[in-house]
Amino acid sequence: MQGYNVIMVYNKDMDKLLMCERLKNPYKGLSNLVGGKIEKGEAGIDAAYRELHEETTISFDEITLHHVMDFTYYLQDCYVEVYVGRLNRDVVVTGDENILYWSDLDHNFFDKTLYAGEGNIGHMIEQVNRVKDRLFADEDSHG
Repeated sequence: MQGYNVIMVYNKDMDKLLMCERLKNPYKGLSNLVGGKIEKGEAGIDAAYRELHEETTISFDEITLHHVMDFTYYLQDCYVEVYVGRLNRDVVVTGDENILYWSDLDHNFFDKTLYAGEGNIGHMIEQVNRVKDRLFADEDSHG
């Protein structure tokens, strides 16, 4: 079963989410979160940090990723691991796979005409909103 990851990156103030405009199918022209394939034998968390760096140049020391949920698609023989993190400082993101941008959080992320993933992005954001205070409490206490 092929593994993939999707990474939700919030800015330091937790008021913007890193998105990308997809330049190829599936979902060409729609906004999406960053992520990619988990290689055979690769730990999920290692793949998440690797893909994040490859697609955005964000490095391990600029963010702590938390594994928050998974989706398993049995009929498509794949699964998706979802990670979330908050940057510990402002960074410049660059990448050539897709067009990267910071999105405000007041959008309808369930809108399938604008966002990839059949409504999954909206679902993931809502789930993180429910636990973000607890999720990032330890990071808040360190400054």
